[in-house]
Amino acid sequence: MVPELSVVIPLFDEEPNLRELHREFSEALGAWDRPYELILVDDGSTDDTFRVLRELQSGDGHVRIIRLRKNFGQTAAFAAGFAHARGRLIATADGDLQNDPADIPAMVKKLDEGHDIVCGWRRKRKDPWLTRRLVSNIANWLISWTTGVHLHDYGCSLKIFRSEVVRSLRLYGEMHRFIPAIASEQGVQISEVVVNHRPRRSGASKYGLSRMPRVILDLVTVKFLLSYATRPLQMFGPPGLLMGLAGAGIVCYLGYVRLFAGQAIGDRPLLLLGIILLFAGMQLVTLGLLAELQARTYHESQNKPVYVVREVLEPANFDSPVESVVPEVNR
Repeated sequence: MVPELSVVIPLFDEEPNLRELHREFSEALGAWDRPYELILVDDGSTDDTFRVLRELQSGDGHVRIIRLRKNFGQTAAFAAGFAHARGRLIATADGDLQNDPADIPAMVKKLDEGHDIVCGWRRKRKDPWLTRRLVSNIANWLISWTTGVHLHDYGCSLKIFRSEVVRSLRLYGEMHRFIPAIASEQGVQISEVVVNHRPRRSGASKYGLSRMPRVILDLVTVKFLLSYATRPLQMFGPPGLLMGLAGAGIVCYLGYVRLFAGQAIGDRPLLLLGIILLFAGMQLVTLGLLAELQARTYHESQNKPVYVVREVLEPANFDSPVESVVPEVNR
């Protein structure tokens, strides 16, 4: 039976939590009474995670295991799970038992109201304030302000997606936390649901302050992809033109002073500033033009459209070999 819901859970050295994790998800989704699958991604664990996964799979046909050759990171583990998911809907969760699987049915109900992504909001987080909650609050504000997609809790892994939304995304770095923002380029409807959050029962958190620089750098990448991926000249062009015009103005002024006022300009710092601004402006505009060529080559070589069609509705008497309602995914 084809599952309606695929739950993707990345795991890295979570052996102490696995049996309880499996029990909780099996009970919550079994009571939900819809076909589902648990996709457990072993992200290069060094403990007995894989052995326990094999034991769980031997007694449960809902469990599918993806074992990565090494620890590629949570984003890569999610991407692997998305690529192998069969469900119409795809849920994500952490493997540390802090997410409550009992929240999933309510989130699916919210999704069925017409949304494409439903994100969990850990309003009452059970994490240390200084090292986790404060940093998370700052990151949530910064991501919301930068991307224009306002969410209270970007870091919550408990999310539900329509499968066609996440399968069209290419994830790398630490970008799993930015999936709602990246998907917003497709015009998706995003909602939030308050979810239960529980203290970690065993093991150590894989997150900390050391991840912040990588998150910030990925945020810069996401902002560029959202705003300028198909029109990079509009990012490099305006500052290039301003610098070039300022430099040209300075050079013209100094030329006037030299030719008509007879003053020496060779020892003036203003001359060096004008030349630097003029050439820097030209370089920025040239960089923008080269980026435009690269963007055009990227889209045309992959036959990648710059739009995403949600569905096409044809009249009843329309004669076509294609179905009359065709959802399309930008791949």
